[in-house]
Amino acid sequence: MPRPVILGVVGDSATGKTTITDGLVRVLGEDNVAHIGTDDYHKYDREQRKELGITPLNPECNHMDIMAQDLELLRNGKPILKPIYVHSDGTFTAPEYVEPKPFAIVEGLLGYYTEELRETHDVRVFLSPPEELRRKWKIDRDSSKRGYTEEEVLADLDKREPDSEQFIRPQRRYADLIVTFRPTDDSDVVDAELTLMEGLPHPDLSPLVESAKDDIRVEQRDGESTLWISGGIDEERAREIEEAVWDRMRFAKHLRTEDLGVIETGGGEQHSQSLAILQVLLLYQLVTARATVALGGDDARPEDDEVATSSSS
Repeated sequence: MPRPVILGVVGDSATGKTTITDGLVRVLGEDNVAHIGTDDYHKYDREQRKELGITPLNPECNHMDIMAQDLELLRNGKPILKPIYVHSDGTFTAPEYVEPKPFAIVEGLLGYYTEELRETHDVRVFLSPPEELRRKWKIDRDSSKRGYTEEEVLADLDKREPDSEQFIRPQRRYADLIVTFRPTDDSDVVDAELTLMEGLPHPDLSPLVESAKDDIRVEQRDGESTLWISGGIDEERAREIEEAVWDRMRFAKHLRTEDLGVIETGGGEQHSQSLAILQVLLLYQLVTARATVALGGDDARPEDDEVATSSSS
């Protein structure tokens, strides 16, 4: 059996990591995916962090060595005994036995912080919404699901800001794909940008631009391609774009589903056409990497120094 293909989704708290990864897990099937949250590797529970005055964004607050060791074991097709952190009350519970599966989707704060961690990932995604939007999402999530007041969330954001600046945002330069959601005049709709960095083969997006007119566009700059997708894109047009991407991965057509673009909200489910397009492009990367591994190929990634140089130019 070929080794698992590992997708990393890294970003600050409340950037949309789980929204993106849950959709990918639904499409690939839970039996085919080991879904790992690296928050489980925190060293301290919520009360201990308060006493120590440390935030979970600080590498010193996480078992970085065990995290890297576990991802390497999964990549090599071996099971792990993963710790479990409970976000609802900030404590730990019994560890979970995780078996290797064809795919591993790993989301969290510090997945690209060390070279050892970066090398375990076949595809690296970084989420980078504007800070104003991220703060809104964090207030909405933490006040509805984690028992915080709005004042507590804002105070926590201010406390975490230095660590966000020092430890989280610099990981952007190691990503293959950078996802940026942008607010619109409609509070329930966001535009989406996907920056495709050098280092992985990306699908030719020019036919998508020609067919989609003003609802989607691509900008080329310094070896990067940025795909902008309107949050208000017409459903029929969005499906045409998704179809164009599926045509480029015919060997994975069995994965086709209506589950892409689903957003869980307090009032139920919403559907985002721009999110669905982003997710199908991420699926393209996953199944392409899977095909390469199944054929015995190497990752053929550039060195991290080259990626960092091209990303910062």
